[in-house]
Amino acid sequence: MGNQFSKTFFVFLGILLLLNLLQAYFTPLIYDETYYWYYSQNMAWGYFDHPPMVALMAKIGGLIFAGELGVRFIGCLLGAGTLVILWSLIEHKEKSSYVTLFFLLVFSMVLFNAYGFFTLPDTPLLFFTALFLWLYKRFLKKNTVVLALLLGLCMAALLYSKYHAVLVILFVVLSNMRLALNKYAWLAVLVALMAYVPHFVWLSQNDFISVKYHLFERPNQPYEFDEFTLGYVLNLIVNFGLLFPWFYWALFKTKAKDKFKRSLVFVSYGVILFFFLSSFHRRAQAQWVIAICIPMVVITFNYLLNHQGNKKWLWRIGIVSTVLIFYARAWLVYHPLIPFMGYETHGPKEWVQTLNGIVGDTPVVFENSYRRAPMYAFYSGNPAFSLNNIHYRQNQYTIDSSELAFQNKRVAYVTPYAKSGEFSYVPFRSNQYFGWYIDDFESFRKLRCFVDPEAMELDVKSQNLKVYNPYHKNVSLDSLEFRVAYLDRYKDILEIRAITLKPVDSNTGFLKAQDTTRFNFNFPEPKKDYPRFLKFSISENGLQSGINSPSIKVKS
Repeated sequence: MGNQFSKTFFVFLGILLLLNLLQAYFTPLIYDETYYWYYSQNMAWGYFDHPPMVALMAKIGGLIFAGELGVRFIGCLLGAGTLVILWSLIEHKEKSSYVTLFFLLVFSMVLFNAYGFFTLPDTPLLFFTALFLWLYKRFLKKNTVVLALLLGLCMAALLYSKYHAVLVILFVVLSNMRLALNKYAWLAVLVALMAYVPHFVWLSQNDFISVKYHLFERPNQPYEFDEFTLGYVLNLIVNFGLLFPWFYWALFKTKAKDKFKRSLVFVSYGVILFFFLSSFHRRAQAQWVIAICIPMVVITFNYLLNHQGNKKWLWRIGIVSTVLIFYARAWLVYHPLIPFMGYETHGPKEWVQTLNGIVGDTPVVFENSYRRAPMYAFYSGNPAFSLNNIHYRQNQYTIDSSELAFQNKRVAYVTPYAKSGEFSYVPFRSNQYFGWYIDDFESFRKLRCFVDPEAMELDVKSQNLKVYNPYHKNVSLDSLEFRVAYLDRYKDILEIRAITLKPVDSNTGFLKAQDTTRFNFNFPEPKKDYPRFLKFSISENGLQSGINSPSIKVKS
């Protein structure tokens, strides 16, 4: 039968699951994983960079196991579950005779393998993409209320995994426009929206900061063909490893003869084309197209079974690809296997141990590093915080309450920008970091500046500025310095200039707690190119100035 699971399949699946669990246990966490572990320490319906599914995975796993395995355990289970669903999606009477070929295809996909044990947003994205397509396939055969409910919940889970999931849903709908006339399809959409309400509420409460960041605030640079478009094409190759010609040839040759196969083709081509077009605007990351691995495994495996040609080179290259990937997986744990290259799994425990040996139990404030702060907190067990300034970007440390835990305490301040300090350490394959102690640390990175964007002309005198103080205490103006950063069209800083504020109302020299204070000021004349955007920035107690407004377009 087409959906029969053979003993051979479960042997391969069990070996891979065991391998992933061992890999999860012995491989140090990468920086993004510790960042998502940090998410899980304060569960919420959303986070700055991503929806909450990845945090939920780390939280549940941490209740079962400690250390790295706790962070990754649920991801390992989802990785195995993805393969089970993939196998179920393939309906071919001879498929049980080609279990080895199926796993050869799976082993060849570089990032797909990584998401079998790393805990990243793409791990649940892959699982719920497979589950969504599995439910949709059954929905096409018979519309029922139960299937509509399950589809709706699965769509919500997809969107709770990663925002890119909307592309999977969109292209499935575009592949079958008659869904717009199906009452059960509309029920599924309604269920999905209702299940996603908590995240919508979270976005609203946080001023849609995640949406604004991904759409408008992400760093960019001038277009370069090799960095943007060519780099994207190379990413498409990397995702499928050495067997990429077979994957893309199968996609090219596959004809959408039924609605389900049409959905597989639409999702594959749709995601590829979407990010190809976006590559002319910004650099695409390799994992952005990872969702196409699900439909393309089904397409490729079916194509190979239906075209019994000479597969000699497929097997040879597939075995070589598998060996290389397994060698790379071993290298993640044991660096001397490829000593001239380094990765994030190499050396994090060592630099954390070195720094912790210097500062002891003193809380650590990392300047501009939402990656090093959670890595240090995870492996040292001591509190750490990322203080983001105007030269960096916002992140989860910007919007949560972690800043409050460091106020008016003695901290160790660590930065990669200083050339000297009271202490220093050298991370693996990195430059030297310096640090010093601050006896009474105090920061006010949540102060917010507001202006009328319609009046943003630099030559207009006496502009109005509102500064909101969200803290529960007054903030002295004597401890603050106000600045404006002029940005180019790619939102890179051209220069930062000081501004002088004049209170509009009677003022006693402070920003009143949980209140807005109004000021007048004049823009300083730019010394360099005429800026396209600007940001307001506030420095407190001599620290590097923060990010206290979004990027505001300047009228020319």
